[in-house]
Order: sequence, then C-alpha cells, then structure tokens
Amino acid sequence: MRKSATGLALLGALVATWPLALAAVPGPGPLPPPPPPPAPAPDQAPSAQGAPGLRGETREGRGLRVNDQPQQAAWRWVGPLEGAPRQLWVPLEVLQDQMGFSGRSRPDGALELEWFGQRRIVPATDQLSLADEVAVDVVPFLTPDGLTARIAGAELQLRAPVPVLRLARASAAPPGRRRVVLDLSGPAIVRSAEGRLWLAARVSPALTNALRQLGVSAGPEGEGWALRPSSAPLRVFTLGGPARVVIDMAETGATTPTAGAAPPAPEAIDPRLRALLGAEIQWSEDTVMSGGRRMRLNSVRIDPLNSSLELRPLNRGAGMEGLATLPMLARRHDALVAINGGYFNRVRRLPLGALRERGRWLSGPILNRGVVAWEPAALPRFGRLDLREWLSDDNGRQWPVLFVNSGFVRSGLARFTADWGPLYRALSGTEQAVLLRDGVVRDRFDSGALAAGVPLRPGEDLLVARGGAPLPWNAGTPLRLLSQTSSDLGLATNVMGGGPLLLLDGRLVLDGGAEGFSPDFLRQGAPRTVIGSDGRQLWLVTLQGLDDAGPTLLETARILRAAGLRDALNLDGGSSTGLVMGGRHAVKGRGVVAGVHNGLGLVPRATPAAGEATVPVEPARVGPAGS
Repeated sequence: MRKSATGLALLGALVATWPLALAAVPGPGPLPPPPPPPAPAPDQAPSAQGAPGLRGETREGRGLRVNDQPQQAAWRWVGPLEGAPRQLWVPLEVLQDQMGFSGRSRPDGALELEWFGQRRIVPATDQLSLADEVAVDVVPFLTPDGLTARIAGAELQLRAPVPVLRLARASAAPPGRRRVVLDLSGPAIVRSAEGRLWLAARVSPALTNALRQLGVSAGPEGEGWALRPSSAPLRVFTLGGPARVVIDMAETGATTPTAGAAPPAPEAIDPRLRALLGAEIQWSEDTVMSGGRRMRLNSVRIDPLNSSLELRPLNRGAGMEGLATLPMLARRHDALVAINGGYFNRVRRLPLGALRERGRWLSGPILNRGVVAWEPAALPRFGRLDLREWLSDDNGRQWPVLFVNSGFVRSGLARFTADWGPLYRALSGTEQAVLLRDGVVRDRFDSGALAAGVPLRPGEDLLVARGGAPLPWNAGTPLRLLSQTSSDLGLATNVMGGGPLLLLDGRLVLDGGAEGFSPDFLRQGAPRTVIGSDGRQLWLVTLQGLDDAGPTLLETARILRAAGLRDALNLDGGSSTGLVMGGRHAVKGRGVVAGVHNGLGLVPRATPAAGEATVPVEPARVGPAGS
C-alpha cells in the first residue's frame, strides 16, 4: 500500500536550501531539530485529480480483471466509455506482478517501463497516486491486436491474446545463474507469484517435455500454463522482436537470496503450526461490523514470554533494494506465521521507514512515525520514533544527517552502510558523497560516480549530500559521527516502522498528520495489517472489507480497541496486506499475491537467524533524548 510512496514527487525537484552548520559547542552539542513534516505529505505521488490532461468522461472503479484473473485494484478511465480511452491509469503493482511488465527507476525519479519490447519512460510527475497505489497511464501499451481494455459493468477488463509457445531453450546467463528463454508467437500475460509463473499461452506436449529438461515443470491452469522452475526465479523479464519471456534462476545447487527452491504445490498447513494452534497460538477469523459494513478480522495471538516462537523481522537478505512475496520471506526465515511489514517505494523497491534487526539500522525511521520495538521473549513496545544523527569536525562544527539507509529522499545529508547492499546508486539527480572509515574521510565521489554505483563495505559510511547540501570535507578530514534516538524504543534489538500509531496504553492516538500522512490517505478504506498487544499477548492482525474496500484507519483503531487491544500500530496495507499460516497464504489483501519489502514472523526460537548480514561500525551513541 502507498508504494509510490515517499519521495516520488520530490525526486528531481529537491529543495536547494540547506541549514548552516551548527554553532560550535563543547562535546556533541545540542541536537539539530528534526525535519518538519513536509506539506503536502511526501508519501503521496501527485494526485490523479490534479494530473494534466484529465478531461472528458471519467470512470473509476476497484474491480479489475486481467484475462480471466479477477482482483481488487483501483483504476481510472478517462475518455469515451465505448472505444479506446484517452488515459487509463492502472496500478504499477498490477502491471508488474500480474501482467509481466518490467520497471527500472532513474535517479530523476522517472520509471522505465517495458513490456515485450514496448518501452515508455514515465516521469515522476506522471506517476499518480490512485487510492493507495502508484498508477501509470497504460494507453501507450494498448493496441487493437494486442493488449486491449474495456469496461464491463463496474469492472475494468484488460486482455491480451493467448499466443503459442514456439520454443523453450537455454541461453547464456550471468555468472551464478542459468537462463531459460521462452519464444512466443506474440505478447502474453505473465504473472509471477510465490516462486512460480503463470503464462497465458498454448503449450504443446513436446514443449512440456523440453521445459522439464530445462528444469521447469509445466501444467495447464485456466487458459494458460503454470510454470514451476526448479529454483525460485531471480529475475523474469520480457523482450520483443520476437516476443520472449526470459527466466533467470540460480545455478543447480545454488541458493537464491530470497527463497531458495520454488515451493511445491499448495499443501496442508505446516504440522508444526498445527500442533501449536489452540495451545501456544490462537488464530481467529471473525466478522465484525463497522458503520453497517462487514469486516473480516484475522488475528493471531501468542504470549511471547511463554512461547516456543519469537517475533522476528523478515527480510530478503540481499540488501534493501528489492521485493519478495510474503510466503518467500516466511520460507527464508522458517516463520510459521508471517504478516507483511512496513512501507516501501514500489517504483524504487526501497524501504520507507524503520527496520532494525539485531541492533543494526537496516533502514532508519522517518518523520517521527509509529514503530513497534521488541526484545526476544518480551512483549513489544509502541510509540513514535525519530533518529537524529550529526557529524562533528575538529573545530566543533556540526552537520545533521537526516536519514540512514532510507529510500526517503530529501535535501540534506543521508548515510548509507553495507546493510544497504553491495552498492549505492544515486537516488536523485545531483548528488555528491564522501566515504568515511575509522572516523576519517577516505574518498570523494561526484554525481557521475554515484550514478554508476559506489561499493559499500563493512565498517564504512557513505555520506550523501542532496539538493545542494554542502560537503566541505576532503580526504584525510577527521569526522565524528554521533547518533541519538528520540526515545529508548530506538535502542531495542528489533524495530519495525509503519504508521500511523493507532492505540497506546488503551488510548486512541491516531494522528496521521503528525506522522506525515495525507488527509486522503487517512480517509480512504483499504485492507489493513496491524501489530498490537492487549498487555498480555502479542497480536498479528489483518482486516479486510467484505462489502467495500475496507476500513479507514479510524475504523481500524476502534475495531481493535473493541477487540481488547491496548497498543496497535498500522503497517503497510492494501495489496500488500497478507497473512501466511504454516506455509499457506491465508490472507491476500486484494485477492492476489503482491511483492512486499519486509515482514514480521513468528519463528521457532531454535532457528538460526537467516543470512547473517554484514555488521557495520555503528556511530557513537549518546542514548535517547531525555534519558
């Protein structure tokens, strides 16, 4: 949900102002004030209502069908209802996960979108916020004999012809990968979900055998074919002239960073979880009412003080850039129960909020938003959190560092460590950076080097200046990096950010404006994911509307307080909302599997932490403010 989210409208248009260096003071000195929430809230792409060229008849809806696959997704049709639209706004999640589009972001915020050789560059100003998703205009991809669109009742129908699979072959691949190429007679709908693919194509028995020899099992499903590679695809993309689908997999015996082997066909719930249900774990699915509308409430509850399971963050283990499905995250960490986690930018596939694991900031908090913080074998704690860092030179001058390992882009300094990934590539049009190691500036990088990518190594900090922020240090300059959190929540072993905070100590504390959320976001209904506590048990919750799009945030808070929760934090929602129970994807926010950035899972205590990440040198800590 809100995958456009923060920064799309800001990329390429960063504010050039920058605060002067702080006055020299003894020691670390006073903290610079936190940046004020922007206005309008940065977590919304430009509104479709304000988009240029919206004229004529306009139709909106939330029911969408791709070939024969229905799902819930917002769409906007501009133009005559009979015939071709002038504009047709469809969520990026639908295009990428349900249709096979490929996307790559640029430093200026533009998106390179491609489908079977058709390419379009979508500027940041043309990536619109539609309900709670990022949408783009797909009219340039519509053709009379290819991808078509029409409205049938309240439903938007997108359809492509069903081509013939002509050839399945191996092809040259990058090191550590093997590549299978599918040659088609024309473009086709390609869906990716849970380590498998679905291809709207006709496949002969001979080619079924050829696929099997290439390590891809295939079977008919609906009007297409379900394809199961022997290992979960690392990358799937399409090419034109002729139409091709390219599947990159790990070499035989290798493991993928996201999931390992592709999952088997859906099975019964994991027997380990079944043995705990009704004992250590309570799982309920209830129908609750709000304003005369029905809501489905799924809740999973455990006592973390007396359970064989513990709450852990779930991540891909391959840096901060990239998405995975919730079942893939659950398998990687051996989580018996999993829900989706915090917000992310769907265009850039980067985190937007706090993610702290085993005492390291994989992604820092933003905008003083709500978080959940916890230690092993303890109830989680809730509140709002800000992380303030600053650099100090030998002359006592100070410079604030606004963000750590974050996809949130604003004018000023940001810090990146090896937990970000093997490389840092520029996230805005004009950036410069210095590399800090052992408290000394070791190198400088201009915008060209940052656009190409700068390696991130353990023990190093890359300090990136954006929007004209000064970077007055040369190689050899000593600098001291200090860090302070607004509360002791930021010192916990694990922290997950979301927002808004809904309940605290039994009080309704919803204040989305204070956390940088727009009024439209606060008013809209959507599927919800929430983590909370009743003072004795940990709750993992999903809420879905049975009669409409779903509850508003205020309705969510009231429903959960009535259910007995004392603390509750809203997490990402919409199409991201998901619940995995013992390997079974029990809840899908809008009826389809969507990519998410991270999650939360209940993992057996004896399970080793998945994929030990590199441990960077942390800045000196001065404790929470007011401690």
